[in-house]
Amino acid sequence: MDRTGNPLTTVGLNSFGFDSTVNVEDLRALYLRPRHRQMSSQTSTEQDPMPSQLRSTYDSTSNSVSYTTVSKFPPVKLLTPHKKKRILVTGGAGFVGSHLVDRLMLLGHDVIVVDNFFTGSKTTVSHWVGHPNFELIRHDVTEPLNIECDQIYHLACPASPPHYQFDAVKTLKTAFMGTLNLLGLAKRTKARFLITSTSEIYGDPQVHPQPEDYWGNVNPIGIRACYDEGKRVSETLTYSYQRQENVEVRVARIFNTFGPRMNPQDGRVVSNFVMQALKGEDMTIYGDGKQTRSFQYIHDLIDGLIALMNSDESRPVNLGNTDEFMVGDFAEMVREVVKEVKEQDGEEIKPLNIVYKPIPSDDPQRRRPDNSRAKEVLGWHPRWTVRMGVEEMARYYKALLEAGEIE
Repeated sequence: MDRTGNPLTTVGLNSFGFDSTVNVEDLRALYLRPRHRQMSSQTSTEQDPMPSQLRSTYDSTSNSVSYTTVSKFPPVKLLTPHKKKRILVTGGAGFVGSHLVDRLMLLGHDVIVVDNFFTGSKTTVSHWVGHPNFELIRHDVTEPLNIECDQIYHLACPASPPHYQFDAVKTLKTAFMGTLNLLGLAKRTKARFLITSTSEIYGDPQVHPQPEDYWGNVNPIGIRACYDEGKRVSETLTYSYQRQENVEVRVARIFNTFGPRMNPQDGRVVSNFVMQALKGEDMTIYGDGKQTRSFQYIHDLIDGLIALMNSDESRPVNLGNTDEFMVGDFAEMVREVVKEVKEQDGEEIKPLNIVYKPIPSDDPQRRRPDNSRAKEVLGWHPRWTVRMGVEEMARYYKALLEAGEIE
């Protein structure tokens, strides 16, 4: 059930002449093993829809072996040529990017993923490798790229504090040079360009909730500035290309988003809490737990990105969940959800403590979007409850832990 109590069987919107609706189960099959797809009416009896097999043939005369891979891809929509778009997704092997790629592929479009795999992973899109509609290119967007496309989703940039602070100069180069190169490509190919900006451009806000016309309160020399100011200058560059070069641009300001495929070691609050609870470790809160955050599930964000790309709205648009949690209360909810997941699997439950540590520098105290513009011009609003998303994320991580793929 969604936030309004209606059955949640599809995601996506059919608006602006672009139908992005797909079946929820078709998406979930791409990242959740059958046993963990508890929200579906079909569970443990399902077969993996994407069997992959490596066959070998031995030739005794030459003492050699040949290999053949046999893969069955998920079914995708069959589009006529005039409806099928060639879509470039930078950072497409990352957390958000891979879910966007899944959606665009299921919708039947040609998708080109560009990623340098600094924070992204080939495993997030490996189920599409070899598909005739899919192309994967290892490339750093700080270098120019020549390719033909109709739309550009520019997501390439480290987004978690440990990653973007690891090499602050490279983060700034990615934000500026990467955006410059992709805008140049959009100008040459006449492609529509969407950049994923961030709620971090509002800094530690003095206006609450944050509307798009709020200019923010950012420390330009703090440890987070490489990301915050990098995204701010990316927006400046984007609108400069719109005014000077007539490039069609879209700007999405993304608020805290979570879901499967988040790097469990990326230091973000949701992944930290879920992993610690699954492993039976103390749950760590930085600060007193009274700072607030709003969390949206990944499928809601993808709905918003696709709607924005295909709309006529060129102003910045906030995409986030207006449900605001104190971090301490959110930790309690995660602890409760993970306990329920473990109990359903018949596992022993041990008590979990919540411990408090000093808050990092420049950490914002309040964060919640004003979604009025997205609702008015896109017809978009979050449908997934935070609790639903946490349960699905817990099942995803639990499956990886059981398989020994993470620790």
